[in-house]
Amino acid sequence: MRKIYSLLIITVVLISCGKKETTSIEELTTSGTLKELTAKKKELSASLEKINKDLEVINTAISKKDTVKKLPLITTFTAKEEIFKHYLEIQGNVKTKQNILIYPEMPGILKSISVKEGQFVRKGQVLATIDDGGLSNQVAQLEATTQLAKTTYERQKRLWEQKIGSEIQFLQTKTNYEAQKNTLEQLKSQQSKAVIRAPFSGVIDDVVKEPGTVLAPGQGSEVFRIVNLNNMYIEAEVPERYIASIKKEKAVNVNFPVLGKTIKSKINQVGSFINPNNRSFKVEVPVSNKSGNIKPNLTAKLQINDYTDTNAILIPQSIISENANGDQYVYIIKNKKSNNEAVAERLIIKTGKTQGDFIEVLENLTAGIEIIKEGARSVNNGQTVKVINN
Repeated sequence: MRKIYSLLIITVVLISCGKKETTSIEELTTSGTLKELTAKKKELSASLEKINKDLEVINTAISKKDTVKKLPLITTFTAKEEIFKHYLEIQGNVKTKQNILIYPEMPGILKSISVKEGQFVRKGQVLATIDDGGLSNQVAQLEATTQLAKTTYERQKRLWEQKIGSEIQFLQTKTNYEAQKNTLEQLKSQQSKAVIRAPFSGVIDDVVKEPGTVLAPGQGSEVFRIVNLNNMYIEAEVPERYIASIKKEKAVNVNFPVLGKTIKSKINQVGSFINPNNRSFKVEVPVSNKSGNIKPNLTAKLQINDYTDTNAILIPQSIISENANGDQYVYIIKNKKSNNEAVAERLIIKTGKTQGDFIEVLENLTAGIEIIKEGARSVNNGQTVKVINN
């Protein structure tokens, strides 16, 4: 009896020593090394692949031995070629090249303002006047002396043509008249600066100063802000990876979320400089503003057609699966019978660009093939299925 107990104790000890400690997934992900995690991933992937293969074998065997078939119900659609347009979606801001502050060109007291905020003005229209500090009187006086100089010069010229008088008298009167005329023109040019005019047609967005304000040319003396809302454009920055596909005249859908409005336009200008800070280049898209609702700095969303395929095959992204090797695949049907029974077959595909819920298939899928849609994730390769398309 003692020998039996001894043998039992030895057996238990040997079994205990022979047990290999296993590490849980939680412990491995918390404290495991990269090497250990990679090894575990390979082990699980291999196990999953083996399980899937075993399931396929078992399912095949079941389908052969099961006299009462319970086939998976699926729906299908037929792959067809169609036009596929991919759009790059970016955000931009509305701008206008005619949005400026108007400054005085001469010092003085703001005498009067002839317009108000929101008023539309024409190019050259008088907006305000500045006290010219007596320039008007100087101009009037100089006009009189210039007229006298002109009369003297014309008389002396007639005399000189009749060989009366000296040449020096004629030249003196001519020089005096031309000097007076030039001085008068300069003084009138200076006087014209006392009148502030619209540099272009637009809307007075802001009246900054009030009558009686002392003005001087330079920063801080702006009197008006004038904006032209007719020639508007959107400026946006495009990542440099799209530089080969974004060209001038490319079609653009412009959406203004705040206005609930979408218009069509084209790229008017593509920048030639890559910004080193964000690796992007600028594009300009003109927009029509007949209603006047589009304002500078308004946010806009641009959809730029950067890729078009006239013979593309599109499928829903939801039916695509991926295996352990990272290959994408879908299920198609083969050997379809008159009772709508068919065999599901796995087809490895290569995909391209997406647009909404659809993705472009680049390889292995041709027009006319029936693809499983509903039930695509519940069938196995080689499994018999029943098509229930309406």
